[in-house]
Amino acid sequence: MTNGSTEPGQSKGGKSTLASSVYQQLRDDLLRGALESETKLRVEWVVSRYGAGASPVREALNRLAAEGLLGRHDQRGFFLMPVSAAELEELTRTRCWLEERALRESIAHRTAEWEEQLVLALHRLARAERRLPDDPTTNNPEWEKLHRAFHRALIAACRSHWLIGFCDQLSDQASRYRLIAQNAPGTGRDDLGEHRIIAERTLNGDADGAVEALLNHYRLTAAMCMERLAQGYDPRAGKSQRGRK
Repeated sequence: MTNGSTEPGQSKGGKSTLASSVYQQLRDDLLRGALESETKLRVEWVVSRYGAGASPVREALNRLAAEGLLGRHDQRGFFLMPVSAAELEELTRTRCWLEERALRESIAHRTAEWEEQLVLALHRLARAERRLPDDPTTNNPEWEKLHRAFHRALIAACRSHWLIGFCDQLSDQASRYRLIAQNAPGTGRDDLGEHRIIAERTLNGDADGAVEALLNHYRLTAAMCMERLAQGYDPRAGKSQRGRK
């Protein structure tokens, strides 16, 4: 006999595993901007896209909403959180506050193992191609993973899993804005150079210099995104709407 909350043919463990799989796929797609054209995320649409039952899909959607990666209207389902200059300003400011503390704590409590992991994270990031070869406007998913790993490695020695968790949440929220900034034309930005400076100052124990480089890195991304938003950038259309009637 099946439990009333378990769909036919699924065990509780199977349902949980499927919900986790849908959650991870949805989360990855949200953070890389693959769902920006969908204003609303209807359960039926998600079921069709990810090939899962309605129950694990609802579980995954509710989990993402609880993390703030999706919005939810009572009785009206789920939707992508809108982007705005005001939210970006607050997000960047808060991220700078927390990551400054996390980086300073990591440098103060450095270990040889932490230094080795940071060097390795930078090395892996440097070897990855940022853009997809067949689509230069789109970031390579592998680069995105290694980029996140580098920033996590910077603060890994801060001795607070709570602080790391909060920084991870802010990083997730910032991802969609970073996707907007990455398409800004003619930026001439040296991303790898910025990451190298952050790592070098960190490894040298220069806390003030490392914090300055890290915060400048985040603020530059935010400024580029702000410019795009000011131009009337529509993330669902993937282009500026200025001049359109």
